[in-house]
This record gives sequence, structure tokens and C-alpha cells, in this order.
Amino acid sequence: MSEQLLLFDEYKRKLKSFVGEERAAYIVANGLYIVCAGSNDIANTYFHTPTRRLEYSVSSYTEYLVRLASSFWQELQAKGARKIGVFAVPPIGCLPAQRTLAGGIKRTCADDYNQMVQLLNSKLSSELRRLNGAFPHARMTIFNTYDCLLDIIKNPRRYGLEISDRGCCGSGLIETGVLCNRWDLFTCSNVSGYVFWDSYHPTENVYKIVVQKLLAKLLVDLYT
Repeated sequence: MSEQLLLFDEYKRKLKSFVGEERAAYIVANGLYIVCAGSNDIANTYFHTPTRRLEYSVSSYTEYLVRLASSFWQELQAKGARKIGVFAVPPIGCLPAQRTLAGGIKRTCADDYNQMVQLLNSKLSSELRRLNGAFPHARMTIFNTYDCLLDIIKNPRRYGLEISDRGCCGSGLIETGVLCNRWDLFTCSNVSGYVFWDSYHPTENVYKIVVQKLLAKLLVDLYT
């Protein structure tokens, strides 16, 4: 994430060269900044790295993540960002990969993952409220993707979808990223009916649903 702050500095320099200092300052101050992080820190680093669980409790690790996130937000606003929307960590215990790895023979949602995510999201929300008080010139809010995505997973037909416990790619149970490619002979032919594209990432249809449900509130929180 520190690399992204350096890229932001580079963007600001290029923007200034194109539109001038005054216009660049206006664009930077009124732009919408979306921050999405945390899922891999819990799903991969904490639960699948034994040394992490020996080093941190659930409570201390979520505190650690909040400190890192808060530092990033503060650096971002110090560089001129004023409208920062933060994606809540989604219910990763219900992602197909985590069902396969930690959901038992029935591949149910991994409750310990989701409980940790809920604790982290609560702490992130509290920290955002604190920072809003500390930096009144900036506005920061959380984008509640947790509840939204969980409802889609539990009630797919309500959203015109059918399958929410496995992905479209391959077996849908464990594949992600490069394992989903043109040579995969088992990828589904009706991706529009799936909540997940691979075992970790939602489909384009689901992203559209999430944005339609939550974007209006995000814009109201940040711009009114």
C-alpha cells in the first residue's frame, strides 16, 4: 500500500502538468478515493500462516490491521484526498475457497472467519469515526459490503442468481486467478447464474448489484 501512495504522488505531478496547479488541487480534493484491503490478511495470512496465529490473537491481529489501515488513510488525506470510502471486509468465511478449506465436509460457511471479519469491520468503523473528528476537512465512511454480499450469498434467487457455494471457473471449489484460463475445460457456460466467478471473487453481475445497492449512500455520506 505504501507503493500506491508513491503512485498517487506521481499521478498528482502528472495531473498538475496537464491542468495546472489550481485545477489539479480541486480535482484531488473533490475526487472519490476507494480503499479495499483486509481480506487476504485474514483469509490467507492469519488463518493459513501458522506463525501468525502464534504471534497474534484474533483481537490483537485486528487491532494491528486497523493501525495499518488508519496510517494509510491518514497519509492519503495528508496528500490531499478529502473523500475516502472504505470497503468493509466481505464475509470471507462464505467464499467458496474458505468453504472448501475450513467449512468441513458439508462446505458450510466458516464462522470463525466471519466472526473475525465482523470484529475487524467494527473496529474499522470506529477508527473512521475517530478520524472524521480529528480531520474535519476530510470525510471518510465505510462501504458495508459485508451485509450486502452475505445477503446475496444466502439468498441468491432474490437477486436473479442460482449458485452461491462454488464458483463458475473449474470445479468452483478452490481455483482462483491464473487457474481460471482459456484451457479450463470445466468452466460453467452460464456465469450469469453464479454469485462467484472463481472460488474467491464475485461475478460481474454481483459487483453491479453491490454498487447499485451501496453507491448512493456512499456518495451522500461523502458529498452532502
